[in-house]
Amino acid sequence: MPLPTLPTKLGTLLSEKDDSVIVADPPVPLAEPSSPPARPKAVPPKASTEPRAKKAAPVKTAPARPARAPAPAPAPAPAPVSVANAAPSKNIASPAQPKPTPGSARKRTRLAPALRKLFVLDTNVLLHDSNSLFKFEEHDIFLPMMVLEELDHQKKGLSEVARNARQVSRSLEGLVGDHGLDKPIHLDGIGNAEALGDVTFQTSALDTSLPIQLPLGKADNAILAVVNALTQSLPKREVVLVSKDINMRLKAKALGLLAEDYRHDHVLDDSDLLYDGVMPLPDNFWTKHGKNMESWQQGGTTFYRISGPLCSQFMVNQFVFTEGDDPLIAQVRETAGNTAVLATLRDYSHGKNNVWGITARNREQNFALNLLMNPDFDFVSLLGHAGTGKTLLALASALTQTLETKRYNEIIITRATVPVGDDIGFLPGTEEEKMQPWMGALEDNLEVLHLGTGKPSGNLSNAQGTEAAPRNSTMELVRSKIKVKSLSFMRGRTFMNKFLIIDEAQNLTPKQMKTLVTRAGPGTKIVCLGNIAQIDTPYLTEGSSGLTYVVDRFKGWPHAGHITLQRGERSRLADYASDAL
Repeated sequence: MPLPTLPTKLGTLLSEKDDSVIVADPPVPLAEPSSPPARPKAVPPKASTEPRAKKAAPVKTAPARPARAPAPAPAPAPAPVSVANAAPSKNIASPAQPKPTPGSARKRTRLAPALRKLFVLDTNVLLHDSNSLFKFEEHDIFLPMMVLEELDHQKKGLSEVARNARQVSRSLEGLVGDHGLDKPIHLDGIGNAEALGDVTFQTSALDTSLPIQLPLGKADNAILAVVNALTQSLPKREVVLVSKDINMRLKAKALGLLAEDYRHDHVLDDSDLLYDGVMPLPDNFWTKHGKNMESWQQGGTTFYRISGPLCSQFMVNQFVFTEGDDPLIAQVRETAGNTAVLATLRDYSHGKNNVWGITARNREQNFALNLLMNPDFDFVSLLGHAGTGKTLLALASALTQTLETKRYNEIIITRATVPVGDDIGFLPGTEEEKMQPWMGALEDNLEVLHLGTGKPSGNLSNAQGTEAAPRNSTMELVRSKIKVKSLSFMRGRTFMNKFLIIDEAQNLTPKQMKTLVTRAGPGTKIVCLGNIAQIDTPYLTEGSSGLTYVVDRFKGWPHAGHITLQRGERSRLADYASDAL
């Protein structure tokens, strides 16, 4: 779409005479009275400390006003409470004080326009997170006309991008309402109390000339021209371009403009800080924590109540271990200050504790099987690079608890259908047939469990209780309990007494992950598998992946566990390739 002709002046939207515009100097004395003077005496303590300190002194040193003298005398601190005429005992420790605070706190914390940043949003930010409009706290947002044009192009379809485009359009319509677009509009107008800034729409062309000649037919260059015009016309404001497009940010910086990535969806800035579920203990652990230790046994598990400085760093369901003369491998069950309760684990590396013929080959796999086989853990997440055994452990534990112990009545496997290379196009058949090419890992692990180190067919019984001797009938019984489902049809469903495995979960967005996890009904266990170093979804990074999101949000919940598998067990070739390539 060609850009309109550029006038020589800014439109009325950025006029320096407007009392509510985003220009720094003139609006400051005019914009402030609308918020602070609205309740000058309702919540004095919430205002800035310096101006109130100057007004508090005259109140105490001015006994000439008899009407004001009795009020501060009984309770000078809680004077902002609306029930000022009540008894002094209620004023001193009034629990109702937070009630008037939120409304007035929003007004008080709304910064002056000169102190706010002005963020110009790229279209991909809105398409990535439909609620990104309300994630900039007290700062302002500017939407170029080209962004609205691109939103209009992306609104058609059933994809996540199209849904986000429609949701953003609805949010903008709710914000605008009956207001005109010639003035900024408060972002908290439809209930988003955390958004204390304003949103401004581009209603006229802006006069600008980029330092470098760029073709004006491209949408990215049109947005850069808007950012450049705002930077020149508002020298006292910090104008920042927010974009998920790396090249867009690089071009902005090459033009001398400020540009940032949209980082509100980033759980962690560094993936190395991600919770791994394991804490090694120092060699002198028992020396500092074993003095007043209590121990008892319950249900075949030994519990230890210990006290010491390290206990405050423990997370619930975190695994701890120490090596040396007094080795310990345990799981944290409770934490309270400098006291913690540790529980011993079942040794799944021993043949008698095999899970569908599979035994743990290293310490982390033993931790993972303790999480997978324990019904108290409703949510389990396993991270690890290729060949660490994530899918094999999850499938073996699912088959054991579905076909042997009958704890679950079905196994459901799903994954994000994001291709590594070029898309192969539409696939024929039913939902399960369409998902079959994506489930190569399932077929490979079923083959291992069935033919390799898996459980012999003679130990498996079918639904009638008769022995299923032939391997073919055994395999058909196993397949009858496994259902492959697509993510596209998950919304609105409820899974009861199911073992749900989400493979390749690193390719899911936090919103998609929330949709899947909230499908769990009574008696359902959800297992998320993935490797955050192999993300194929555009605009997703290690810090913003849905897998990283759930690992960080579920840590410390008593019914969730996480473990990061470190050592590859697929083959020596795969293990060496993971390290060398």
